[in-house]
Amino acid sequence: MSEIPGQDAGIDRFRLAMDASGVGMAVVDLHGRWLEVNPAFERIFGYDARDIIGTSAASLTHPDDVAMSQSFLRGLVDGNIPALDAQKRYVHRNGDTIWAHVNVSVVRDGEGHPSYLLVQVRDISAQHAAELALKARAEAEHAARFAANHQLQLFADAVAHDLRAPLRSIESFSALLADRASERLDDTDRDYLGRIRAAASRMSGLLSALNDLAYVTRTELKPVDVDLSLLADWVGAELQDAEPQRRADIRVQPSLHAWGDERLLKLMLSQLMGNAWKFSRGREPIRIQVSGRREGRNLQVVIRDEGIGFDMRYAHKLFEPFQRLHGPDQGGGHGLGLAIVRRIAERHHGSVRADSTPESGATFTLELPAQALAEENA
Repeated sequence: MSEIPGQDAGIDRFRLAMDASGVGMAVVDLHGRWLEVNPAFERIFGYDARDIIGTSAASLTHPDDVAMSQSFLRGLVDGNIPALDAQKRYVHRNGDTIWAHVNVSVVRDGEGHPSYLLVQVRDISAQHAAELALKARAEAEHAARFAANHQLQLFADAVAHDLRAPLRSIESFSALLADRASERLDDTDRDYLGRIRAAASRMSGLLSALNDLAYVTRTELKPVDVDLSLLADWVGAELQDAEPQRRADIRVQPSLHAWGDERLLKLMLSQLMGNAWKFSRGREPIRIQVSGRREGRNLQVVIRDEGIGFDMRYAHKLFEPFQRLHGPDQGGGHGLGLAIVRRIAERHHGSVRADSTPESGATFTLELPAQALAEENA
């Protein structure tokens, strides 16, 4: 090899480059023994070069990775593996585990036969520890969310079980009293009885809403392509069937499709269109418009009404649980409907916002995925 002009100078330049490199570099023979290492390699493993040269590369490899490393060596020498770029574990002189990113290439002679292996080692122990810490934190947060959701569901179930039975009794007996003793009651008594029945009805609605909030928070999503136009028509028909004496003009743009859980999206439209219906009392015909447009990977859905609207100064309270901008006489309910809407939108990686002018109606704008998210396709 010495007759090749410039070869010695080339080798000298290579050794100078190895010595100056901040990456651990080594030359390994075809039997897996260290032939040469650079200063960065010594710092990574805590050994002097004289303690390493001539020893087996397996001596520094973590015991659990020895078989894998030997398989890599055979594949590189045989040519089955052109080059290696992988993460593996080594053992520091003090016994600590070193996580390293390793790049190994085969150096061949003029006839193409393998001569030795060139190894580059970068210590990624700190990065690996940070990734483990991040993973542990994510798992802890997931466990905390799961526990919180579980507790919420237990609470909702307990409330439903413990309160619904006495509520049903109150509603049933007050209805019987109104039916059988109405003629013996004076106006004041009938007013008291009406208040009892109305309060029981509101409490029953609150329990149902709490159960819905717990459900939309914890339930597993089953995303599919959803025809929102069909769901909106369905909700509109339900509203009209519930109060057939009220005239309504509900217009739904056809062919609005979103990617999501059909049950939750139906519930979301029921809350929004139900609010539009409630807050349009005394304004006939009730006018509700559902329209939308595609924006990239998202669908923007707009729900407008011509009801009493609300003051935008209090818009920050709108989607918070138990916050009411209207009293019962104006159609105000339990204060959970829009909190349910926001939770459903967020679980679909979407959003909801509102705009209104008092006495001029309200507009709610939803941003929902129009197609499967990348992580769902992966």
